[in-house]
Amino acid sequence: MAPHRRLAPLLLLLVACGVSPAAQAATGPRPPGIAAFPPSLESYGDAQLTSLGAILAGRVRAEPFNLVASAIFLCAIIHTLLANSFTRLADLQERKHREALAARAAAGELPTYPEGREPVSFAATILHFFGEVEAVFGIWGAVLLGTVGLWFDWQHVTYYISTIDYAEPVFVVVIMCIAATRPVVRAAERGASFASRFGGGTPSAWWLAILCLLPPLGSFITEPAAMTIAAMLLSEKIFVLEPSPRFKYATLGLLFVDVSVGGTLTHFAAPPVLMVASAWKLDAATMFMRFGWKALIGIAICNSLFFLLLRREFSALASRAKIAEQTQVHAPLEEPVPWWVTIVHVLFVAFTVATLHNPPLVIMGFLSFLAFTEATRHHQYELNMRSPLLVGLFLAALVTHGGFQRWWIQPVLSSLGELQLFVGSIVLTAFNDNAAITYLASLVPAFDSLHAAGGGAASALQYAVLAGAVTGGGLTIIANAPNPAGQAILAKHFRGGVSPAGLLTGALLPTAVLAGCFWLL
Repeated sequence: MAPHRRLAPLLLLLVACGVSPAAQAATGPRPPGIAAFPPSLESYGDAQLTSLGAILAGRVRAEPFNLVASAIFLCAIIHTLLANSFTRLADLQERKHREALAARAAAGELPTYPEGREPVSFAATILHFFGEVEAVFGIWGAVLLGTVGLWFDWQHVTYYISTIDYAEPVFVVVIMCIAATRPVVRAAERGASFASRFGGGTPSAWWLAILCLLPPLGSFITEPAAMTIAAMLLSEKIFVLEPSPRFKYATLGLLFVDVSVGGTLTHFAAPPVLMVASAWKLDAATMFMRFGWKALIGIAICNSLFFLLLRREFSALASRAKIAEQTQVHAPLEEPVPWWVTIVHVLFVAFTVATLHNPPLVIMGFLSFLAFTEATRHHQYELNMRSPLLVGLFLAALVTHGGFQRWWIQPVLSSLGELQLFVGSIVLTAFNDNAAITYLASLVPAFDSLHAAGGGAASALQYAVLAGAVTGGGLTIIANAPNPAGQAILAKHFRGGVSPAGLLTGALLPTAVLAGCFWLL
């Protein structure tokens, strides 16, 4: 099947999200018979109350569905924490399926299937989907909308959907697709290779080049793309030399933390920043002045500390690298990507960023990009839509859930101080994707009225939430959207898979260092 035909359903989805009333942020009239839905915060009339319990209880009495919607949201969070359990069940079901097929084949009961059409386990496939961290909120988003239709009616569902702006999820899908193409990936790899030559191309030089250059690059090619490239290079240049488990977990934790904070140099590349950039009026200049330079200092400190802590192992890796170089069978050289193809890809990235809040233009640019990649197919990878679509689904579902969480988020967060918000964001991020934390904070009206004197600068409370969310993004696999991509690439180097406790141990020190940089500098 031709590539453009394979992508037809995706393009229809993008067009539907991008040009529908959902992208117009409730500009249309409200249907007759439907009051403001969900109820506005002002409609509760509880401004005179000072007790948090009284405020929440009064809002549940005024609209009982508040409690139902938040219970569904809580189920999504619990499901996220149990995602690995679904994956293990899926693997078990897949093994049983293969054993059953083998038994049938041995008995001569299995018919011949065309290549690529062998029977699959439906149960295992569904369980794998339930184990996808990015898909969890989408699953429970469908439950939420179905419950709205049963509790009220279908008109409430369609009206609520029409009030949601899906521009950010559409943007993320498109920018991740463009950034993960061969010209962009090869350009990033060449940059890391060039930097490693200053250290003689040794494993330690590669380690420093990867961890110092690629995480900040995520601010321009998106964090998922930076994570993918960094994990691939670490696998090929470092982990293949079989370092100790201590070394591997330290490097994995450091990578996750570096990538999480490395996306703060701009306002469009990191999901937790993107989800609040419009609401909090954050642009690239503001992000760099308030967050970016501190992130660069923190990354440099963390990488230096870990380099010193692991220095004895680098000498052993260097010896193994020399042996591997002598016995290695070199693969044929790939045809280089022409410079003009890379420049065109960079221009597509720039155009997508410039039209971030105009989905029809984003989609038009993406269609042109697809035509260009088809014309230069021999310089391209096969376009992989799985990861971008899952991340886009997660962000779209998060926005869908978020509208029903204002009733409790506003009083809870408004009652916290700066340090409480900062520490709380770090802790909560360990149990949920940091984009969810920042998006829920953006629903608090009080935060929008606390802009600093610079007009577009983030307020102290906004700063505390966002800094805490990106700081805690390396503590667990689910703490930041790009982490599952990095784990998928590097998991083969960990006997028995990546241990959550091992990752947490490796990420604690860099998390503490970055917390100090963001809070004290």
